[in-house]
Amino acid sequence: MRVALFVTCVNDAVYPATGIAVVRILERLGVAVGFPAAQSCCGQPQYNSGYREQARRLARRTARAFDGYSHVVTPSGSCAAMVRAHYAGLGEPGLGPRVYELSEFLVDVLGVVDVGAVFPHRVTYHPSCHGLRLLGLGDRPRRLLAAVRGLELVELEGAEECCGFGGTFAVKNPEVSVAMGRDKVGAAVATGAEVLCGADNSCLMHLEGVRARTGGEGAARLRTVHLAEILASTEEEPLR
Repeated sequence: MRVALFVTCVNDAVYPATGIAVVRILERLGVAVGFPAAQSCCGQPQYNSGYREQARRLARRTARAFDGYSHVVTPSGSCAAMVRAHYAGLGEPGLGPRVYELSEFLVDVLGVVDVGAVFPHRVTYHPSCHGLRLLGLGDRPRRLLAAVRGLELVELEGAEECCGFGGTFAVKNPEVSVAMGRDKVGAAVATGAEVLCGADNSCLMHLEGVRARTGGEGAARLRTVHLAEILASTEEEPLR
């Protein structure tokens, strides 16, 4: 099988290690990965801000970039949800059904939960809103984490509550956004986890900023890590 990696803007510009981790996981499972260089922003910021024509142009560009691939895999529930939920309304209905968030692709398409990962740390998982409410990821990420050797998965109180990022919400409502982030970081610290894991680096970027600036003494022992980077970690090539 050959798939395309839809890396997304945040990962490409800020968290390239996440995109590399996705390739490592898929190649370990025997999947060939292509990377269409023409991919760019999916248009979600423009769409959410009411700039539908600009979003339409980006949707058209994105659909062309992934033409010819039956499966497109992305480490972002937010961008996957944009394509699946809104591209048809922007005149590009063909791409949405072919786009899979990473945990969906692993569990539903490849039929695996144990990807051969090793990560001997105490981890708690934050499910992002798009993954929960638009994609319906359910327990797929947690099942993948539970199969990682050495990993202790602990429950996060209020896990299904928004972290406060919400894309443009954090820009338009910074005080509320930070307050919500503090609640989420506080809940993660209370678990005693070493790692706060998520499947969207936009949410993790927000939570890392809150943790670093306002999290307090307990938060200094916590780090934020994308699901893909944990799943890519092995004894031979561990995540540091």
